Parts: sequence; C-alpha cells; structure tokens
Amino acid sequence: MATPAHVAIIMDGNGRWAKARGLPRLAGHRAGVEALRKTVRAAPDLGISYLTVYAFSSENWSRPKSEVSDLMGLLKLFIRRDLAELHQNGVRVRIIGDKQGLQPDIRGLLQEAESLTAGN
Repeated sequence: MATPAHVAIIMDGNGRWAKARGLPRLAGHRAGVEALRKTVRAAPDLGISYLTVYAFSSENWSRPKSEVSDLMGLLKLFIRRDLAELHQNGVRVRIIGDKQGLQPDIRGLLQEAESLTAGN
C-alpha cells in the first residue's frame, strides 16, 4: 500500500484522553501538541508531502475561558518553540480559517509563521 502524499489530522479527544487517565484537560492538550510535533517531524521520512491539521474549531470558543486561554498558550508556545525548525526543515505553514477571534499577538505569530515559511 502506498503512503498518501496528503494526510489530514483532526486534533480531537485530547481532553477525554486526559480525563480517562485522571489528568487535567491541559495535560491532554499538551500530549496532543507533542503527538503533532512528532508527526510533523516524521512526515517527510514517511513520504508525506502535505499535512493539514484541524486544530481549533469554532465550537472550541464555547469552552471555559481558562481552557481556551490554555489552548491559545499552547499555540503560541508551539510557534515560538518550533517555527525555526519548521522553516529549516522546509515546512510551509498556511493558516486556513477565520482568525478574527484570535488575539492580536496570536494573529501576529501566525502571520510571522506564514511569512517566514512562504518560500518552503
């Protein structure tokens, strides 16, 4: 069986995963980010050229403010921590969807990620 060139990932169930293990939801979200990081790093070696990641739906805005804040914090941390490596490894970041509800600092980081990696 051939490896698909394009793989889509829906980041869902991290909170339930944590709850089933007696952990706080944030621990599940952190584990999800780490799983994504490993997947992004492994994709080229597996022959996967394109990854689409569905990470935050409009329904997520209805979660408790503290959880939304935690999710946004993880997004900021991921970009700050991994953007240089993504760029160096030839990854192109494209944000698809409505960014209007995001805080200006997060929109700025997303724009930076897209701009830096646009030539990849």
